[in-house]
Amino acid sequence: MKYWRETIAVTRRILTELLRRRRSLIFWSIFPISILILNGFILSERAKLTMAVAFESAAPSTLVGAALFFSCLGGSVATVVAEREQQTLKRLFISPLSGTSYFLGIFLAHTAIGIGQSLLVYAIAAFWGAEFQGSILLGIMIILLSIIAYVGLGFILGTQLARRIEDVNALVAAFGVPLLILGGAFLPTSLFPQTLLDIAKYNPIYHMNEALLGVWARGEEFNDIILHFWFLFWFAVVMLICGWVCYQRMLMVERRL
Repeated sequence: MKYWRETIAVTRRILTELLRRRRSLIFWSIFPISILILNGFILSERAKLTMAVAFESAAPSTLVGAALFFSCLGGSVATVVAEREQQTLKRLFISPLSGTSYFLGIFLAHTAIGIGQSLLVYAIAAFWGAEFQGSILLGIMIILLSIIAYVGLGFILGTQLARRIEDVNALVAAFGVPLLILGGAFLPTSLFPQTLLDIAKYNPIYHMNEALLGVWARGEEFNDIILHFWFLFWFAVVMLICGWVCYQRMLMVERRL
């Protein structure tokens, strides 16, 4: 119960700070909505699809590439770097709060943000007539694995490569934007030449996008996306473990400073 109470306290503090920064909250809402609407209208016009079908195809890519990527990956990197700059970790060492609870609290806070953005994207898509075609439970599992992978990677980048808040945007852009394009978040993978498709198979965002697109838009079952699912599952596990190891290394360094 001790860890649970401490984890909830850290999560509540991060979410409360986000709610107080209403401008950031508004921007985090506007960005995926605008990308979803643009993608939906482009698909509807260029592919001659109904609005409902267009938004069913646009929603998964928007969720993975615009919503979860920037809120869970970029957000977790920014949180870790800000906590170091504000000396929060220093105060952690003289408080009864455990490092494990702090790690889980940051993780849970960004999971809640990712779930909120998922509901937002789904609500906007549903407004235009889109429906979730496949298993909702399978879709939820893919979204949660994507969130875990992004936040775990965020801990790795935030603890090892970023030192100041100013580093965050450059870091996310340098690592993320090429992976987003290669993963089919902005351009359909059907337009890719075979060479890029062969490279994309090693890109976790590609597997997030294809798995969620298959379940959400095409109504595919688990056996239809099994390769994408297991790639994403093991990537999320590895990122979670590596994120924890990097976090522990950061704590050791902060204790010596």
